[in-house]
Amino acid sequence: MSRVSKSQWSFSGDLFAETAKKSPESVTELTQKLKRQLESGFADRSVAGEVSNFRLQSSGHAYFVLKDAGAQLSCVLFRGQGGAGRSALRDGAQVILGGDITVYEPRGNYQLRVTTVEVQGVGALQAAFERLKEKLAAEGLFDAVRKRPIPRYVARIGLVTSPTGAAIQDVLHVLSRRFCPEVILDPVRVQGAGAAQEIAAAIGRLNRWSDAGRPLDVILVTRGGGSLEDLWCFNEEVVARAIAASGLPVVSAVGHEIDFTIADFVADLRAATPSAAAEILTQDWVDSRDFVDSAGRRLALLARRRLTRSRTGLEGWVRRWGRLHPRRRLEVRSQRVDDATESLRRAVVRTVRTVGRLLEGYRQRMLALRPQTRVKAGRHEWLRLRSALSTAPRRQLQRRRQKLEALVSRLRLLSPQNVLDRGYSLTFDADTGALVRQAQGLVPGRRLQTRLQSGEVSSVVTRVVEGGAAGEGSRPSPP
Repeated sequence: MSRVSKSQWSFSGDLFAETAKKSPESVTELTQKLKRQLESGFADRSVAGEVSNFRLQSSGHAYFVLKDAGAQLSCVLFRGQGGAGRSALRDGAQVILGGDITVYEPRGNYQLRVTTVEVQGVGALQAAFERLKEKLAAEGLFDAVRKRPIPRYVARIGLVTSPTGAAIQDVLHVLSRRFCPEVILDPVRVQGAGAAQEIAAAIGRLNRWSDAGRPLDVILVTRGGGSLEDLWCFNEEVVARAIAASGLPVVSAVGHEIDFTIADFVADLRAATPSAAAEILTQDWVDSRDFVDSAGRRLALLARRRLTRSRTGLEGWVRRWGRLHPRRRLEVRSQRVDDATESLRRAVVRTVRTVGRLLEGYRQRMLALRPQTRVKAGRHEWLRLRSALSTAPRRQLQRRRQKLEALVSRLRLLSPQNVLDRGYSLTFDADTGALVRQAQGLVPGRRLQTRLQSGEVSSVVTRVVEGGAAGEGSRPSPP
């Protein structure tokens, strides 16, 4: 932690002197004064240490302790703070935190309110990476115009990698499975101090070896995945310069798919993984082999298609010559004569039938004009009309009687007397003659007239009971 000068604590004597002269302060007042002094004197701090007791709350805020061998500091990282380095926070992580010293008043604890998180050691490497990248880009080492195409059919590969790493095993496995070109290995270290110089020297040696009489098609520089520190030798300028100066095309396959190094930007081709690089370098061989393997099948298929088209064309010519033969034309003419003969026969039959129907019509009309026939037909019509005149009134009278009886039945159903016959009675106001439908509105002393099935009864209201309750409602009036 940073050292604190005496001037930053000069308030202490004045504070205690003031406390001795005046009445005691509350805990809140004293804590607030300390808070103001700490936050004003320890703002914008950068602290390095190890993360411990990391807790991530459901609110998104993180609480942990930053410690070293001699002390520890409580830290709080609020949601939305910390940037990309926030995900690196975990127990045991070595980090550099930026933020302000604050006081959490409810517990009286001071803590670091974190605003930035940087994994210790990565920040400097990343900065160096960006500086070198900008420098080489300005020199044009990344330009696409200077990059050479990879030969289509690679027969001899210069391999720069560790002889004991997983990358060489992946490359050789893919090459043996797809196509096995000649591989010239120049073993180097791919991690640690001096590894970059070994890689650059290997690229130069392979170029000289190729110029000496056994030409190479391409140089593959590769290694497996790792951290930024593990891959750092491929980010050094000496490697980038060696790749740019190579007379042979260089393929870079360093790390995993998400890893990018300076060597990837300078190389003529970047492959995502060592296995992917081996597949790219053998792809044209595989495609050509598949093409040759399928060429026989394609030739046989094309020959069958050509033979089928020729046979179809020949059969078409045979059919066309058959249609043009004199015998074929004679057969067509004979068929037309047969069709014409049959049409003439059907026309004669239709004509004979039509004439017969006309003659029969004329005969029937002549018979209808005879006097005996007309008298007979008139007699039949007279008999029909007389029968109709004798039965029509009876039928009409019967229908009228049935209709009348139906109306009488309906009137009986609607008659008040029919209601009385079923045991009901009708009560009228003796003064107005109005039908009494409910007890509401009646008063004691009102005279009523009740009509029964047989006869009428006069009464006087003595008590009115509304609703469905039973009670004394009327009494007979004196005669």
